[in-house]
Amino acid sequence: MSHSLEDRDAVERHLTRSVQALVVTTEDAYSTNGDQGRQAWTGEQDGQPEPAGAADPARPIRPGSALTGQRCLELFDAQLASRHLDIAALWLRGQGAGFYTIGSSGHEGNAAVAAALRPDDPALLHYRSGAFYLVRAAQATPPRDGAGDVLLGLAAAVEEPIAGGRHKVFGHADLHIIPTTSTIASHLPRALGLAFSLDRAARLGAAARWPADAIAVVSLGDASVNHSTAVGALNTAGYCAYQRLPLPLLIVCEDNGIGISVRTPAGWVAAAASGRAGIRYFHADGSDLADVFDTATAAAQWVRERRSPAFLHLSVVRLGGHAGTDPETAYREPGEVAASLEGDPLIGTAKLLTEAGLLSPDQVLERYEASRAHILDRAAQVAGAPRLTSAAQVIQPLAPRCPDAVAAGAAAAASDETRQAVFAGRLPEAAGPLTLAQAINAALTDSLAVRPEMLVFGEDVARKGGVYGVTRGLLARFGAGRVFDTVLDEQSILGLALGAGLTGLLPVPEIQYLAYLHNAADQLRGEAATLSFFSQGRFRNPLVVRIAGYAYQGFGGHFHNDNSVAALRDIPGLIVASPARPDDAAAMLRTCLAAASADGSVCVFLEPIALYHARDLLAAGDGGWRAPYAPPAQWAEEHVPVGRARTHGDGTDLTIVTFGNGLWLSLRAANRLAGDGISCRVVDLRWLAPLPADDILREAEATGRVLIADETRRTGGVSEAVLAALADGGFRGQVTRVTSQDSFVPLGEAAATVLLSQGDIEAAARTLVR
Repeated sequence: MSHSLEDRDAVERHLTRSVQALVVTTEDAYSTNGDQGRQAWTGEQDGQPEPAGAADPARPIRPGSALTGQRCLELFDAQLASRHLDIAALWLRGQGAGFYTIGSSGHEGNAAVAAALRPDDPALLHYRSGAFYLVRAAQATPPRDGAGDVLLGLAAAVEEPIAGGRHKVFGHADLHIIPTTSTIASHLPRALGLAFSLDRAARLGAAARWPADAIAVVSLGDASVNHSTAVGALNTAGYCAYQRLPLPLLIVCEDNGIGISVRTPAGWVAAAASGRAGIRYFHADGSDLADVFDTATAAAQWVRERRSPAFLHLSVVRLGGHAGTDPETAYREPGEVAASLEGDPLIGTAKLLTEAGLLSPDQVLERYEASRAHILDRAAQVAGAPRLTSAAQVIQPLAPRCPDAVAAGAAAAASDETRQAVFAGRLPEAAGPLTLAQAINAALTDSLAVRPEMLVFGEDVARKGGVYGVTRGLLARFGAGRVFDTVLDEQSILGLALGAGLTGLLPVPEIQYLAYLHNAADQLRGEAATLSFFSQGRFRNPLVVRIAGYAYQGFGGHFHNDNSVAALRDIPGLIVASPARPDDAAAMLRTCLAAASADGSVCVFLEPIALYHARDLLAAGDGGWRAPYAPPAQWAEEHVPVGRARTHGDGTDLTIVTFGNGLWLSLRAANRLAGDGISCRVVDLRWLAPLPADDILREAEATGRVLIADETRRTGGVSEAVLAALADGGFRGQVTRVTSQDSFVPLGEAAATVLLSQGDIEAAARTLVR
């Protein structure tokens, strides 16, 4: 802590000396130019012609720039306030009244980026974007107290307007700034999706938060450029632009040459970004406010007019360590530190203002000290601000549930005429019993018909209709504006969905296999699930992610037979649906879509691949796994609320709790057990999160014996949650479980050795009962 304060003091001493040096330069100019030099400071005319650089704030801050003197003064004040907010963060932490000390010192040139944009251009900001936030706050109508917002965030105060004390983020709904942690460029895929969806949402008539000609802006650091998330997002941006798809995205890289303690090679960001296909490259000196403003203005104009992405590279410096507990002297040589000090953007702006005759060096220092005193005084005022004090307060924004609205939304259907048209006269309810894949396809069709804001996209979902035919025909029925194929990158697929949800669209992306989700899981965990948490529900990303998953396909192999859902089950607020039967799947999909629309819920819809085309249950030709598709008149009656299980049978000897492929196996096992005089009831969980704990407990008490049949792994699998629910509910009966092994799924017949089987269920049931 002391090292960081010393670093900050060194920065202040250097800034003061540098500005004082301007006084000497100015006095030399006076001695050389006499009265004309003085007129540059005072604006005195004495009847003489107005000298170049006279103190007229309406003029450009220097010849050729679009930045006026008056605007430069305003931005300088924002830069000063941002610098002093960093000092206040260290002071608050030293008082035990603050927590977050990653500052913006050296990056204050981003004030000019905010000034070059429109106030209604949505922004997802890097964590060193303090000056940007302050400028955007001043642009609001009426202006916001941006410094007050930031200070409340530093103090984790419950009154902080975006996250309510849950995290220090730059964000505000009225300022069109979407909060994000932006730690590893994880916000770039969302920004890409937002830019992609701005024009599309306008064409589809979605309820628009932003004008049709808005552009999206996202900022990141130089080290994050190397992260796979950023690389994927940049590649997808270029991929879209190459195909002339509208993508009005301005990517701002604030390159300070170091990531925590790891140096970014000189020239690397320019080399990596300037040659990208489809992305226009701009560069500016981040210590030169006029250069940043003019270049950012040109970049924004390029993006806005061409609806094409641009990369704005700002060369900046980092003053001090990465954060408050990080002494940079541990890994930076004195010469490097001194070089950073020479590039201080506050000195750069002070020179602009003094050379234009708008401020004298003494006035610069007076302005600096006044800003410092004001911000530190404000910091002292928020030091004791109330904070969150209960778990209920903390988790309140995570998972809002409006069951009545969801039930109503799940029962909504298009008109008879529209349904006849989209189904080409062959309504699914008249087609006889359907398979799981057919029922999901019919539900997607019905939902696209009644929800014009809904999109379906992913790898192979459009022309091919999905690897398993689940989305077959949707492209022909609804067009490429709503059903389309994507780049082969799960992070970009999910990011596209997260951005689309912000624009009023209802995205339904497909992840082709469960195994493919894991490389992109942070888009759900770190981005989707946290947005409502960080914004107190002011921003939402309604989302239903369809994932083909589980095992038992016959050919085996890990990448197409993944039975691990642990990465999903512990994400706060996430809804995880796992239908097994066709009738449940259609109703549950409608529920998820309604929950996303009404509550802003983030939903994962896990579809068991092995049951997609299953027709029979007990014997070949019995048709026991197909089910009729309910007509719209029955949807309200057959609505499946989130977190409600379904019980098959009323046996009194044993309760089998299962889901997914386990339901098919357990119903077959129950039939065999009945022949031995063991009567079972089989409980299909249907929802893995939230788990239907009350239903589990009720059905367990009905028999006093519970067998959990879990196709996921023994460690980290669903059965652990069921055991915990029974224990928490005070169940005193007998419980055992059978699961798949803690193994990946191998090829061929060897898969049967590690997966849950019908024989496992039967053997465990007999042991438990007898």
